Amino acid sequence: MEAFKLSRKNMADLLLSLNNSAEESPLMVLQNAWTSSHEDKIKDGLTLNAFISTEMPAIFEKFIKTDNEEIGFSINEIVSLGNQIEFANLSPSAVQNWVKRDIKELIGSPQLGRKYTVDQAVILFIVEDLKAALDFESIRKVLTLIFNNPEDRTDDMVNPVDLYSAYASVFDKIHHHTAPSLQAAASMNGCVGTLIKEECQTSLPVFKGVGKENLDIVLNVLISAALTVQAAYYQSLARKYAGAALFLKGM
Repeated sequence: MEAFKLSRKNMADLLLSLNNSAEESPLMVLQNAWTSSHEDKIKDGLTLNAFISTEMPAIFEKFIKTDNEEIGFSINEIVSLGNQIEFANLSPSAVQNWVKRDIKELIGSPQLGRKYTVDQAVILFIVEDLKAALDFESIRKVLTLIFNNPEDRTDDMVNPVDLYSAYASVFDKIHHHTAPSLQAAASMNGCVGTLIKEECQTSLPVFKGVGKENLDIVLNVLISAALTVQAAYYQSLARKYAGAALFLKGM
């Protein structure tokens, strides 16, 4: 069976729909994500076969059945959802340690009975991305520049889902779209770094009501997050080739 993976942009759209911050329902977001990743098979008239061969995660089925009520997540559900993101790798024990110790002051207690909100879940996804390049002390310092009292999201500099959506969109443009031709004097790494910075700057107008001084903070956090996702991609690619080398040894 083919795993149903989401890009970070897909996940951001799903989280926005779960937060009732988008016109699309969770089902529509998932339908669009699946369709965009199977365009060739759909064109060849193989839509049904392609869908039957796709494994639908139980966590997605939960969203399909939801009826606009505020949805909460257990730790296991957050891990299950996070592991549907391309080249992400969360474990229940690690996330449990994060919320109890490493980033406790950022997450706070479960706010929907014993379950966590969408905003709390997305902060954990942001942490998962940042830890590709930063230690937990650095992550805490960076995120506390933007997120304040975990019990009251209205005092945050920007909303967690909006931040995730912004850098997810930047990475989507870099990773899933055709690369521009390199300038004669530009290195590939330099080109990627420049593109990420430019795309992050372009995304700043979505953060309405944020002052100039604070926008500079948001920009630097966006760039850091987008670069760490790029780093996670390269780490995932390296693991695949190393795994292939070990698997094929002696064949």
